[in-house]
Amino acid sequence: MRIALAATCIADAMFPQAPKAVVTLLERLGHEVVFPPAQACCGQMHVNTGYLAEAVPVVRNHVRTFAPVADGEWDAVVVPSGSCTGSIRHQQRMVLEGAGLPAEARAATAVAERTYELSELLVDVLGVTDVGAWFPHRVTYHPTCHSLRMLGVGDKPERLLRAVEGLELVPLEQAEGCCGFGGTFSLKNADTSAAMLDDKVANVVETGAEVLTAGDWSCLMHIGGGLSRAGTGVRPMHLGEILASTREAPVHPADREEVSR
Repeated sequence: MRIALAATCIADAMFPQAPKAVVTLLERLGHEVVFPPAQACCGQMHVNTGYLAEAVPVVRNHVRTFAPVADGEWDAVVVPSGSCTGSIRHQQRMVLEGAGLPAEARAATAVAERTYELSELLVDVLGVTDVGAWFPHRVTYHPTCHSLRMLGVGDKPERLLRAVEGLELVPLEQAEGCCGFGGTFSLKNADTSAAMLDDKVANVVETGAEVLTAGDWSCLMHIGGGLSRAGTGVRPMHLGEILASTREAPVHPADREEVSR
């Protein structure tokens, strides 16, 4: 398959190891990955803060940039983020319809129908759970809110992790509870966000895991900052990074710097 990568703003700017790992993983599985250079933000930040008019040019750019997937030039678009995938599926058409752009709204739907979060692409589209990964470490998984509730990925990430050779997957207590990030929620409701983060950090530490993984670097950044400030030594790693690790090219948690936030 020819698969286009939508890297996401936060990963492209701050955590490029995640989209790089997705490329490594998909190429190892025999697929061609393309990176459309005109890509930018999906518009989620604008929509979630009420800047719908400002979101219009951002969303139009995304739809134009990834339009080849609707024309059959590419087979799918992969996004290493449940949050951004959710915005592409559930917000972009709304923004364009509200701006009186029905043709572009239909184009947005066509792109969204072929856009997948990483675990969705692997399990539902490519039909694999064992991707040939090797990661001999104790890991716990945080299901991010958007991937769990907007996308309904269910246990797909955990099925992928259980198939990784050497990996010990440890259940996370109150796993489905929000970490407290929520984009600007963590700024506008700082005290509540901090309390939610404290609960999540305590539950992660209780697992005894070396690594915390999730499908969104935004949440990993938030929880990782809490883990770092508490001196836990637990390293946050994107799901794609773990799945990209092999015996021949292992990824070591110790090589990942602690996240400061």
